[in-house]
Amino acid sequence: MNSVTEDTTVSPRPPAVKINTIGFADVRAALAAGWRDFLKAPLIGLFFGGIYAAGGIAIFLLLKVYHEPWWIIPIAVGFPLIGPFVAVGLYETSRRIAAGQPLKLSEILLVIFAQRKRQVAWMAFAVLFIFWMWLYEVRMLLAVFLGFKSFSSVEAFINVITTTPEGIGFLCVGTAVGAGISFVLFCTTVVGIPLLLDREIDLITASIYSFKAVFQNPVPMIGFGIIVVVLTFLAFLPMFLGLLVVLPVLGHATWHLYKAVVAPER
Repeated sequence: MNSVTEDTTVSPRPPAVKINTIGFADVRAALAAGWRDFLKAPLIGLFFGGIYAAGGIAIFLLLKVYHEPWWIIPIAVGFPLIGPFVAVGLYETSRRIAAGQPLKLSEILLVIFAQRKRQVAWMAFAVLFIFWMWLYEVRMLLAVFLGFKSFSSVEAFINVITTTPEGIGFLCVGTAVGAGISFVLFCTTVVGIPLLLDREIDLITASIYSFKAVFQNPVPMIGFGIIVVVLTFLAFLPMFLGLLVVLPVLGHATWHLYKAVVAPER
């Protein structure tokens, strides 16, 4: 009689991720390191920042063509949501700088392309889905508070939401909902995406550790998130051109903050 041998081999579990306790000094150090990395690889930084800026300009021009330029405001609000994924190339650049490896854009792009087979691709899907949900939520709130109105300009939209009771209601509720969405996504990605790039780990585990990093260090981590939002909005003012510098600096800084809050792998 033939015997059947069962494979009882158990795949080794990845080592646990240790989360460090950090302070504002670590946030300042991460921002300073982000600026230094940008200066060490300015062309790479400008390349990735340029993609982000070009995307914003293209969206604005399309909205102008379709006579709905006011949509640029909710889109601009949602832009920071997808920033962490766009910054994957900047994380890889900072990693190479720290390791003393060559800074070749072609190799960095290959690393980004290779993420389609890893968990980062699923994180990107989740981020883009939440961004789409944010735009849907804006449309729904507009219908509830203002009806299905269309505004001829950004100025007209701002005038309505700041001078009418319905507009102020839309602004208050939309801000609260948007803040909640942004907080959840920030908690998921601020450590989650760098961790997925740096180690072989699954999406759920990376997200859990990312939440843990924020809740273990709420003041410095949320402070960093506020800095990201403020600098990103300021970068929008000169027709998205500020993103050429702001995005790469913040991308590099996020990597260094990740390295500060996550202990080295044993």
